[in-house]
Amino acid sequence: MKKIMLSLFFGFIFFFKSFADEGMWLPLLLGQQVYNDMVKRGLKLTKEQLYSINKASIKDAIVIFGGGCTGEIVSPQGLVFTNHHCGYSVIAGNSTLDHNYLRDGFYARNMGEEIPGGNLSVQFLLKIEDVTSQVLDSLKGLTGAERAQAQSRVLSRLNEKFSDPENDIEARISPLFKSNQFLVFVYQRYRDVRLVGAPPESVGKFGGDTDNWEWPRHTGDYSIFRVYMSKDGKPARFSADNVPLKPKWYLPVSLKGYKDGDYAMIYGYPGSTNRYETSYGIKQKIEIDNPTLVELRDVRLKYMFEQMKKDPAIKLQLASSYAGIANYWKFYDGETKQLIKYDVYGQKKKAEEAFEKWAMGKPEYENILSDWEKAYAAWRPYSKNRVYMNEGIFGSPLLAFASSLQQVETALVQPGKTQADVKKAIEAASEERASFLKEENRISDEQILAAVTMMYYNNIDKDQHPSGFYYGLKDKYGKLDDEATFKKYAADVFANTIILDDAKWKAFVDRPDANTLQNDPAYAQASAFINNYVSKYLPKFRAFNNANNELGRLYLKGIMEMDPVKAKKMYPDATFTMRVSYGNVKSYRPRDAVFYDYVTTSKGILEKYIAGDYEFDLPARQIELLKKKDFGQYADKLRKDLVINFITTNDITGGNSGSPVIDGNGNLIGLAFDGNYEALSHKIAFDKDLNRTICVDVRYVLWCIDKLGGATNIINELKLVR
Repeated sequence: MKKIMLSLFFGFIFFFKSFADEGMWLPLLLGQQVYNDMVKRGLKLTKEQLYSINKASIKDAIVIFGGGCTGEIVSPQGLVFTNHHCGYSVIAGNSTLDHNYLRDGFYARNMGEEIPGGNLSVQFLLKIEDVTSQVLDSLKGLTGAERAQAQSRVLSRLNEKFSDPENDIEARISPLFKSNQFLVFVYQRYRDVRLVGAPPESVGKFGGDTDNWEWPRHTGDYSIFRVYMSKDGKPARFSADNVPLKPKWYLPVSLKGYKDGDYAMIYGYPGSTNRYETSYGIKQKIEIDNPTLVELRDVRLKYMFEQMKKDPAIKLQLASSYAGIANYWKFYDGETKQLIKYDVYGQKKKAEEAFEKWAMGKPEYENILSDWEKAYAAWRPYSKNRVYMNEGIFGSPLLAFASSLQQVETALVQPGKTQADVKKAIEAASEERASFLKEENRISDEQILAAVTMMYYNNIDKDQHPSGFYYGLKDKYGKLDDEATFKKYAADVFANTIILDDAKWKAFVDRPDANTLQNDPAYAQASAFINNYVSKYLPKFRAFNNANNELGRLYLKGIMEMDPVKAKKMYPDATFTMRVSYGNVKSYRPRDAVFYDYVTTSKGILEKYIAGDYEFDLPARQIELLKKKDFGQYADKLRKDLVINFITTNDITGGNSGSPVIDGNGNLIGLAFDGNYEALSHKIAFDKDLNRTICVDVRYVLWCIDKLGGATNIINELKLVR
């Protein structure tokens, strides 16, 4: 009996261990034990200064930036700092060959020069409320798909209750702990956000894909925006009459620097983690999902890059799309390697074995893992097909757009649809087509379409192929084991689709006809693959997803029930809701005989610099200033140099891009922008020894604005702490 109890204890320590730096904590539910540890580590602020709904607090300076990043207010006039890659689409979208802000950088010398951000918006968190009891009371006795449908209805109703569209107030309920807890997050959205400044891309992306997810780094990953409001202080769409936002709180900016071991706190919106994943999920990731995604993205990046390096105009056209694809191509490759290296699968298996012993004789829990194993076994044969659909077939921008035309086909052929319905669908498609064509590079896309169509044929079980598609392709273009066959096919698609021909598209718009659309080669392929997947494999995925969600909920409920004391120390997975993490500025040793310092300096930039290189070039003016050691007030007193990047032990993930790194007194010391390669398993397993967050030092940001950009007007707006 004693051996069994020891087995249970050590099995569950994998779930419950909460090392000092692990944890994405909800500021509303910051426990006293966690807060006490923050103070012990160096925090000088009160709980109420961290989060309050009755008084201004740090949470009022943190914004959701766009749809997937974090930003922070740094001045009393609504100035926002975030990452360069977060503002990338706005910077690229406003760049032309004559005014290439992506290449040359941009700084507004006054508010009149600031550039409207188009559809860009930011959201401020107003409050968080626990609505768990309201949700769970409505779900009693329900399981599986029935429970999921009921939960969706309840959340929709509560979101509507807490929202106020007239005042741009939006509520979103986040299910936490696998839908064992529910919190409503209430936000206010501001839609007039303008570009104030950005460094040249060579600074903002210095190191490119080579240095991505790597330390040491020397990247100036920042951009600057401003939030505007109406004259009466309310959110408003862009207007020349709007005035800069008067924030409830803004972050002072520190020039004091830091030492190895100093306290660091990060606020932001981490996107998603799955720290309570099972061994079955790990196996699926490392054997099928991740390798397939990486292989398909590798092909897309190859053909895009070939065109981008030939022509500056194409580089501008594809820049934003390429950056998004490349970022997580490298991440998922690294995640797989780290999961295998640290045997996360084996650790999960041990925890599950312990759970099974505890669950014996408990009807609610004793069959969870065996049922889970069956669910994965049923879905696994079809799972690669799903990745190929998302990352392969619809990795072709042409096919992705063509798939959206199913709405037009529905309006044309579905009984009961009127001419008004057809007109509305055509107008929406034409508007979307105009946006698609701006970003479409025909040469790279044609190569992508040929490659992924052939890869699908070779790598997906033949009995899962769209019925007749490849037979037709063979009859018309040649052998299916010949790359030339697929190149001929793709060339034919691009030459004949109405989507890429303005005259043919206009003729279709003037006289919409279902046969014309259905016989279009791009639409025919998109439709064949969609219909095949939706009719045969989407139901299997939904069944798997429902089982996975239900079993995950029960599993985590059981884990918390097993040890209620330790359950109180658990933190929920990231759900793109406000979290705070804390740790220290910290050097590390990634492997035997290798030591990584906690900062990088201008010395390292000069060592990496390669004139004219695609990834390691820099403005001549910057090289001149750095060689002269013209650091001004931004020099680090300890190093006698300009610090560029630094690392901390904070727990973050995607969505934290642009998050403020804050010292113990609440001052901004940097912006988080990346993680290190040695800990890319962090979405699933946090590594207490190797996990590092890579940050750009705010002093380097200010040096670039001031010394390199000459925008002292921006510096003068900040509250500098010396």
